[in-house]
Amino acid sequence: MPTVSVGRDRLYAALGRTYTQEEFEEVCFSFGIELDDVTTEKAIIRKEKHLDAEVEEDEEVIYKIEVPANRYDLLCLEGLAQALRVFSREEEIPTYKLANISKESMIKMHVKPETSSIRPHVVCAVLRGVTFTEGSYNSFIDLQDKLHQNICRRRTLVAIGTHDLDTLQAPFTYEALPPSSINFVPLKQVKNFRADELIEFYRSDLKLKKFLHIIENSPVFPVLYDHNRIVLSLPPIINGAHSAINLKTKNVFIECTATDLTKAKIVLNTIVTAFSAYCERKFEIEPVEVIYSDGKSCVYPDLSIYNMDVSLSYINGTIGVSLEAEEVTDLLNRMQLHAEQSISGNITVFVPPTRSDILHPCDVMEDVAIAYGYNNIPKRSPASLKPLALNELTDHIKLEIAMTGFTEVLTFILGSWRENFAMLNRKDDKSKAVVVGNPRSSDFELVRTSLMPGVLKTVGHNKDHPKPIKIFEVGDIALLDERKDVGARNQRQLAALFCGASSGFELIHGLVDRVMEAIGAAFVPISDHTGYFIQPSDEPEFLPGRQASIIYKAKHIGTFGIVHPEVLNNFDIPDPCSFVELDVESLL
Repeated sequence: MPTVSVGRDRLYAALGRTYTQEEFEEVCFSFGIELDDVTTEKAIIRKEKHLDAEVEEDEEVIYKIEVPANRYDLLCLEGLAQALRVFSREEEIPTYKLANISKESMIKMHVKPETSSIRPHVVCAVLRGVTFTEGSYNSFIDLQDKLHQNICRRRTLVAIGTHDLDTLQAPFTYEALPPSSINFVPLKQVKNFRADELIEFYRSDLKLKKFLHIIENSPVFPVLYDHNRIVLSLPPIINGAHSAINLKTKNVFIECTATDLTKAKIVLNTIVTAFSAYCERKFEIEPVEVIYSDGKSCVYPDLSIYNMDVSLSYINGTIGVSLEAEEVTDLLNRMQLHAEQSISGNITVFVPPTRSDILHPCDVMEDVAIAYGYNNIPKRSPASLKPLALNELTDHIKLEIAMTGFTEVLTFILGSWRENFAMLNRKDDKSKAVVVGNPRSSDFELVRTSLMPGVLKTVGHNKDHPKPIKIFEVGDIALLDERKDVGARNQRQLAALFCGASSGFELIHGLVDRVMEAIGAAFVPISDHTGYFIQPSDEPEFLPGRQASIIYKAKHIGTFGIVHPEVLNNFDIPDPCSFVELDVESLL
């Protein structure tokens, strides 16, 4: 989970009171966050430089607080302090509003069509009359870094730019131009750079070089201009020096360019709601109109509140408590979710722009549980739980095989294409294997379609083990299946192998009979569909004439036989082996 570092004294000042460390840990636990560490700025620096030194009394104490990964509103001191004040009933839930200005008076951001090829979306807002202190300014910068690392996915999805509006002139344009035609002075520099020169310049920058790959191979780079063609930023790399904000900045223009519009809106809302508290008109944000080349326009930020109806019985039943509607609404209000009892008896929740994590009634239920206190939920024994029929059958088969002297093994679910097909003399018709996109290595290219490669690899790595080797595995494989919404399905398989001085074909045959007997399946003549029978097969991984298919209730469920010498050689196994693999799910 993300960790937020805040100065203890500044946090206590924002909360309006002081706590002992134990008291604050209890407050954090009650709110569903955790005080992870207590340190100082100098201690952090000393630790990074591996220095030993005594702590000085005047060092500022830093609290490192773990917050949920989807609570972007808690990634800065301002949002964290406000949430804790509301939770402690020391403050009402704030109401965020847009400045009451006409559409004609709004600042305009014009989007050129060329941007669709690289970063098609942009959202903007203005914070007017901001008063920064050194602490709040640093928090403003730190929040952007936290968002870039978190929801922005290191600027690949969203890149944030903040500017001193008084140094710029509206309207603004968002364009995509060849890098050789973009010239500006980047942040913290005094020299003018072309965009392509800037890419080379930042290759040695420890922080910014991590973002160059996002646009460096594109024929056009995204860029924002003001009315006088002054560059605001070259997203997602760097802002321009001309509009850099500082402690004296009063009016802040915020732009977020993105490949994901939903995340861009969340990022913009997170920033403006947290820092509108420092505006002259508290919690008021000035909107900006974004106009696209096709004439479509949108006004941002979107601070609308949406309603969600949640069943009271669902909340109580899931948590395991019996709360009245009034209690539930009070608990939700403490979590910054204004709630009321509806006419139908359900709970109507009004989700504010700060709570982008509320997507489903289960999110509301979780907030009720947190505010109620997990330690306060009465303990109870769960109702009698019956395992799934497949798992019961799996356990039964495992026990039966283990009692015949076989040892269970567990092998990797991911494997290489070569092991799954070529080394088994099988051909890949592209109709079975689930392929892994961008695998870290050739050893993990696809999801296994058989347990055989893993079992043979186990024997190959243990060929010096005393013979005979008798092992088995019961596990899932994955097969492509267009009937499933995800395009594939899991299938439970049983595999067993005997390796010794002789092939042990009769032992594997006997094991098949034992498994079928254990599930109550009778051995019947060929073409009798009431039980199981075996018939000759022709699988490339087995020796011709020494293999058989297992037919159960007119369905082919598996194959057993002596492993082909070529396959054994591929897995570096010097001794003969017999192997069986069958579909456990077909035995239900």
